[in-house]
Amino acid sequence: MVVLLEPTPSDFPGAPGRQGPGRLSFSGSCRSGAPSEPTRSPDMTATAAEKTGARTEDAADLITGARERIDALDDRIIGLVQERMAVSAVIQQTRIASGGRRVNLSREMDVLSHYRDALGRPGTALAMTLLELCRGRV
Repeated sequence: MVVLLEPTPSDFPGAPGRQGPGRLSFSGSCRSGAPSEPTRSPDMTATAAEKTGARTEDAADLITGARERIDALDDRIIGLVQERMAVSAVIQQTRIASGGRRVNLSREMDVLSHYRDALGRPGTALAMTLLELCRGRV
């Protein structure tokens, strides 16, 4: 079961480099005889609702905050994957130095099972990708 908690600004800062101005360009109507929509010049930024696809500014604000939280979570996930790759490299080097194989297939099956049990069928694909990243280069 997944429980989403209310984000607090101190806990979930926006991910750096992810906030960029959204820009839209309207050249006119797609039906003949219909009134033309205003053309936006490249220097005009879109409203929050236009950037998020929301129908109201309140919904757009909520979506913007949630997207910032997702960006922060993605950055944390990437950091954790990189940390896992480094730990896995140490394990592989130690195993090889002791005369063992670089990859322990029974351990990989345990990891696949763990992710499948926690996340369902897509968890298996995620675990496969994670294991591939952590095996390093041959």
